[in-house]
Amino acid sequence: MDAKPVPPASPTLEHVARVAGVSRATVSRVINNVRNVDPQLAEAVRAAVEQTGYVPNQAARSLVTRRTNSVALVVSEGEHRSVPVSDPFVGRIFTDPFFGRIVAGLFSVLRPRAVNLALMFVETDEMRRQLLGYLRQGHVDGVLLVSSHAQDPLPRMLTDSGLPAVLSERPSGELHISYVDSPQRAGAALAAEHLARRGCRHVATISGPLDMPAGRDRLDGFRDEMAKYGYAHIPAVEGYFTQDSGSAAMARLLDEYPEIDGVFAANDLMALGAVTVLHERGRRIPEDTAVVGFDDSHAALLCRPALTTVHQPVEEMAAEMARILLDRIDRPDLPAACAIFDPTLVVRASA
Repeated sequence: MDAKPVPPASPTLEHVARVAGVSRATVSRVINNVRNVDPQLAEAVRAAVEQTGYVPNQAARSLVTRRTNSVALVVSEGEHRSVPVSDPFVGRIFTDPFFGRIVAGLFSVLRPRAVNLALMFVETDEMRRQLLGYLRQGHVDGVLLVSSHAQDPLPRMLTDSGLPAVLSERPSGELHISYVDSPQRAGAALAAEHLARRGCRHVATISGPLDMPAGRDRLDGFRDEMAKYGYAHIPAVEGYFTQDSGSAAMARLLDEYPEIDGVFAANDLMALGAVTVLHERGRRIPEDTAVVGFDDSHAALLCRPALTTVHQPVEEMAAEMARILLDRIDRPDLPAACAIFDPTLVVRASA
């Protein structure tokens, strides 16, 4: 019988080095994402890796570098939140365009660095304890934390653990943790200024959840700015950053204040819901009622008419979160850092 052909041995670092015309050490540095490698040499190594089909041994690399080349995106929800139980947490996350923009911004930085992203959701104290145990076992190199509730203990738990972490908004209290944020009050003030200058006389607002800093800050910023223009009372109904809650809030406002001629919704999904109800009630937009949203998400373009909204550069903010985290992973001795991105008003047809 003919002997079976022997499959070729798996390519090694030495094979890659010979093809690239560099040393084994240079190949190792490129594969392990060590900085300060000459760009031309790095490109030659990457081409040789593709040509040879070399696959790094992740377990061996982790032993040498003490890195997993993975980070966690943790989305944390408060256990005692105001959002109705019938509105599932994970379901809301995946239907909210804000979250998709965060992921897109993170990937724009992580993908070129060959860093994997693990997605995790936590809602309860028990889930937070389980998460911390998982993180302490070294499964990821750092954490990108999206936490929307002021009383969430997870930011402090992460700082106490010493694991590199970056928060998606300014932390409450005295915490030595890196963060990225946009001034929520200033953004809401832009909406108030626009409605006041349009000449709206009977203005109302649909707030976000008032147990969330963003919900409270956007409400306070809007009311404070309207007061500067002489508006003593701004009716408000609390929503939950969902389209359905925006519809319900708008219906309630119209029932109680039928003279409303200007509305600020604290995010675009609620504004979309508000516009639907206004159309159902026979209101022309913006002739009868002007509407302004917040975030400048895809929902603003789906709206008819197109939604005037406060723009947050969410993708850029998320990308900066990733950059800050990777810097902390490379240099654990760096102090906590922050980056603030100013909001702007995007004027479209709704106001």
